[in-house]
Amino acid sequence: MSERSARVSRRRLLVAGGVAGVGAASAVGLESARRAGALGGPTVGEGPGAVAHGQRTEPFHGARQAGVGTAPQAFAAFVALDLHAGATRDSVRRMLRVLSDDAAALTQGRAPIGDQEPWLAEHPARLTVTFGFGPRIFELVAPARRPAWLRPLPAFSIDRLEERWNDGDLLLQICADDRLTVAHAQRMLLKDARSFAAVRWVQDGFRHTVGSVPEGQSMRNLFGQVDGTANARAGTDEFERTVYGRDGFAPWTEDGTALVVRRIAMNLDTWDEADTPAREDAVGRRLRDGAPLTGTAEHDEPDLAARGPLGFPVIADYAHVRRSRSEDPRERIHRRAYNYDQPVAGASGTARRGEAEGGVSSAGMVFASFQSDVDGQFVPIQRRLDELDMLNTWTVPVGSAVFAVPPGCAEGGFVGDVLFGT
Repeated sequence: MSERSARVSRRRLLVAGGVAGVGAASAVGLESARRAGALGGPTVGEGPGAVAHGQRTEPFHGARQAGVGTAPQAFAAFVALDLHAGATRDSVRRMLRVLSDDAAALTQGRAPIGDQEPWLAEHPARLTVTFGFGPRIFELVAPARRPAWLRPLPAFSIDRLEERWNDGDLLLQICADDRLTVAHAQRMLLKDARSFAAVRWVQDGFRHTVGSVPEGQSMRNLFGQVDGTANARAGTDEFERTVYGRDGFAPWTEDGTALVVRRIAMNLDTWDEADTPAREDAVGRRLRDGAPLTGTAEHDEPDLAARGPLGFPVIADYAHVRRSRSEDPRERIHRRAYNYDQPVAGASGTARRGEAEGGVSSAGMVFASFQSDVDGQFVPIQRRLDELDMLNTWTVPVGSAVFAVPPGCAEGGFVGDVLFGT
């Protein structure tokens, strides 16, 4: 049997054993892909017509998953799925195997088996697919390995959570510098998963597109603020401590981490009512360049003890930059957030204060936070923000989910195989 035939046979076996059958449509798709010569997978193009950004790739295999310390891409889709009723340990293993195989191919610019539009996979544009596990996967696969913090966050007074944006059994964080690449990868992976799970929610997001700002520059959110200034750079000791628990909170498993996804509605209508000094007072930073009110450049350390001519703190007690900081160096997170801006119907009014709907915008942030221990790092910060943060005047958390991010996998393995003892 040839290597190509072996790949097809193994895939048929994995998917056919799912909770629900793939059906005739998948068989037709496989035949179409075979006729198109896609089973071997097209490789990234070369030559005069090559597109620089579209051909860039990020590794899929390795000790750690990509999409955590990876430089953030321009576009993202956060896809949460719920396992079908009757899911078993073996069906979860098959699902993760199929998803990992196809994610590995897509991230390297190769079309997976059954891809009827294989040319859409030719430009990966730094595509990454990051897996996160909810409680049910641990219950089915390895109950003793479930982290203590893997549960819904505590209730916060500022929350107005909507069930349609909460929780999930499996998360796929799909990121790339090309929106078409994200959409194609999302569709391919959801076709893989439909025998095993159903979509619970999808949250799309965006940042600056490639080339519009210097590489490595902090993103801006839809309030116009520089966002993510305090993030540690990947590869530094602070990043290792924050995300993977080295010399900090112990990780749930080696090279694993935790992901909190919060959907935060931003009331741009009432934000419009505040002038620049009021906005900067609430944030504790200048809007134009992100510098703290006590500094001159974005990465200057805020002087929280500084006082103005009248004796009042330059950075107010309620300012976001003060409330988000802690004297405990372990209370840090690594944020990898994306903006969202959705169409609204009848956009003629102004959303009232504390509301997420009703104005000319339905906008906000998909706030993705990586840390080694949710209870020890994310929750204390969020409690301080819940108690007193002037930005709460214009923001409303409407969705919340927590996932355990497993280590990466070697070639021939699959994401999550560490839970199966393989």
